[in-house]
Amino acid sequence: MWMEIGTINDIPKLGARVVQSASGDIAVFRTADDEIFAMFDSCPHKGGALSQGIVHGKAVACPLHNWNIDLVSGGVQGPDNGCARTVAITVSEGVIRMQMPEVKSTGTNG
Repeated sequence: MWMEIGTINDIPKLGARVVQSASGDIAVFRTADDEIFAMFDSCPHKGGALSQGIVHGKAVACPLHNWNIDLVSGGVQGPDNGCARTVAITVSEGVIRMQMPEVKSTGTNG
């Protein structure tokens, strides 16, 4: 399901905004070139809030340990391994829409 989450001007350049979803918080980033990206707001290293990191180019630096996360792929840039979970996003006429992630069931059998 796609959901309208605001406009490009709601997010400062080189900044982020957090959108709550049933699957967890999602960080929505704006680059200096007005590109918009979204990923779960958790660094794959120690779970740092990526929305509080510094956006540079098409990456964000985790505020805890300075891991650089690629905003396009979610992959860690550099010698470390890991990947942040990205979320599909579109921008049309300045309006941002995000594909809400499915809630993963923990189902119990019994």
